[in-house]
Amino acid sequence: MADHHSEIQIDLERERIEILNAFKGLLRSLKNRSKEDTRMIRKAFDVAVEAHKDMRRKSGEPYIYHPIAVARIVAEEMGLGATSVVCALLHDTVEDTHITLEDVEDLFGPKVRLIIDGLTKIPEVFDENASIQAENFRKMILTISDDIRVVLIKLADRLHNMRTLSSMRADKQLKIASETKFLYAPLAHRLGLYSIKSELEDLGLLYTNPEVYHEIEDALRSTKDVRNRFIRRFTQPIREALIHEGYVFDIKARTKSVSSIYRKMVTKNVPFEEVFDVFAIRVIVDTPPELEKPDCWRIYSIVTDFYQPSPDRLRDWISTPRANGYESLHTTVMSPQGKWVEVQIRSKRMDEIAEKGLAAHYKYKESKTEESKFDRWLAEIRDLLENAETNAMDFVEEFKLNLFADEIYVFTPKGELRVLPKGSTILDFAYDIHTDIGDKCIGAKVNNRLVPLSYQLQSGDQLEIITAEKQKPNEEWLRFVYSARAKQKIKSSLNEERKAIAQDGKEILERKLKKYNVRFSPENLQFIESYFQMPSQTEMFFRIAKGKLDLSKIREIETNNGVLVHHKNYVPKEKDEKAITSKIDQKKDTLIIGDDFKNIQYQIAKCCHPIPGDEVFGFVTHSDGIKIHRTTCQNAEDFLSKNADRCVKAEWKNVKLTEREVMIKINGIDDIGIVHKLTDIISHQHHVNMKSISFETDDGIFEGLIKVLVYDTEHLEQLMRKFEQVQGVKSVVRWNVQFDREETANS
Repeated sequence: MADHHSEIQIDLERERIEILNAFKGLLRSLKNRSKEDTRMIRKAFDVAVEAHKDMRRKSGEPYIYHPIAVARIVAEEMGLGATSVVCALLHDTVEDTHITLEDVEDLFGPKVRLIIDGLTKIPEVFDENASIQAENFRKMILTISDDIRVVLIKLADRLHNMRTLSSMRADKQLKIASETKFLYAPLAHRLGLYSIKSELEDLGLLYTNPEVYHEIEDALRSTKDVRNRFIRRFTQPIREALIHEGYVFDIKARTKSVSSIYRKMVTKNVPFEEVFDVFAIRVIVDTPPELEKPDCWRIYSIVTDFYQPSPDRLRDWISTPRANGYESLHTTVMSPQGKWVEVQIRSKRMDEIAEKGLAAHYKYKESKTEESKFDRWLAEIRDLLENAETNAMDFVEEFKLNLFADEIYVFTPKGELRVLPKGSTILDFAYDIHTDIGDKCIGAKVNNRLVPLSYQLQSGDQLEIITAEKQKPNEEWLRFVYSARAKQKIKSSLNEERKAIAQDGKEILERKLKKYNVRFSPENLQFIESYFQMPSQTEMFFRIAKGKLDLSKIREIETNNGVLVHHKNYVPKEKDEKAITSKIDQKKDTLIIGDDFKNIQYQIAKCCHPIPGDEVFGFVTHSDGIKIHRTTCQNAEDFLSKNADRCVKAEWKNVKLTEREVMIKINGIDDIGIVHKLTDIISHQHHVNMKSISFETDDGIFEGLIKVLVYDTEHLEQLMRKFEQVQGVKSVVRWNVQFDREETANS
């Protein structure tokens, strides 16, 4: 017994030494820190160790490793200072231990308290319709305007969670990875944290679509040597010329991340071999700020002395940097081997901003143009936040719009440059200038030509807005605008108008109830709302004002002392979603497709047509029971990240064989009789029923879509393998119907 005790003692002792070593590693990674910084960090470490002492992570290791790792990412990979490291060490204490925000403030001051508060999740006690993830995300973003470090630490926390996700349950992995791809990777992108964004996307793909991830990873590994040889040959003449010219420089080859290669394969619909920019060559020149621009262009001219550039592929982000501060000169040139190669030319300062993003921003704050662009983005977010009406879900949607947008550059009549998201219209520009101009806008002159409100702006357009006093926003406008800012301003105007109308409806109802001797009380209003099955009271008042509800029906309801009581034919509508969710114990229950699962209805989703053998999950909809989606469905990321609480684990039972619909897409070289060969395979060899078939040919290339009924993934794969053997067929893929809007709307 004593032996066992001493073993535990030794183990704990070893752990204690390892924890101290991890902490020393953290201190080493924080360059040029003062004595005071070290003291603060040591104090934060001691507080965190004590607070988390009895906690372990899912992997079994002491919990404290997590805050230390997050602090290290903050210091090493983001280049932030001592305050951020202190906050990273303490980021889970208030949420998970006995420590309060007051304790944090007493020990470390108000700044640290503010940041920790921003990092602490909201307790789950608010409106059941809200998504907890969305509310937490919104809370974190709220603090952007107070202290941007909250978001940077949150990203570091998420990055470490993704790096250690393998110890979690599979359904948890899927939810966390989807949320990461949906929100956190775009956020890292917008803050200019390029390497963190790539890693988050890659890890997200690894857990949401492991097959694809490993396939691309293997392809990259097997082509590595050939690639390196090619890069050495390609950069040799450039290197010699730059040395000859006396430049201090570095040439790196950066391989595209797995997720961006996959994105290319999907958007361009090409296999791995045809993604031409699997890597890019980066020339980084060490030069003082005043020489950056001329030097980068001089290097561009040296590169193009050796290799022919593609005229369509020159991007000058040095003259007009992107909104996340990214500056660089990109060109694509043709190599002697007949391959296109992307070359990025930038200074050392630009490279640091591209890699560390916002954190490097602090270091180079002198550059005024930079700061103003970033501040502008923050101002837009503040705008979004000031509108407390927006529910968290809309907020996340709109915020996301603001994250990933490519930009266009347009000019005012006086020649002032404005940056807008790509896809913006006249109305976006009008609201960008001022809310009043947006509200009263009736059209515009673009490059001196009259255009309607829905005109999509192009980079380089110069425009003058035309307004009219009588004009006011209408619902239709929401379809014409792209930027989150304009959407929110229009919604805000429409809400004001709607509220005024609803107020009239409220007064009409009050008068009617008086007439029927029914009290105008909250209970009665709630009763009437559910009696007419209205989504909200405001909507009910609005419809009353518009004369859309027959209030005389209220007379049919029994009353008791002016209080409405249940009518014999009236059954209050239980919220379907609530009813379903309450029957599902999230932790244990898995929806077994093919079982009568606690009398819950489920349907197969139309957007991705899952079949037995597919990895799936269930999504609790507002009105259609549970819908079964494939985990790789385009809508899955959306649902799993914003409404994880409405997603349930699901798997196939050995279902009795039922045929299910699947779409197959086939590309190849048009050949007489190819359609006949394919239909022959379907009817003769596989007893597969065909629902529909459509073929298009263009210049000797054909593309076919075949809808068939199969039993499961195995049955489907056999059929696809047969198709691949037909002469002339180049690719056979299972095809998802492109984003089924109706599906999302119902969910």
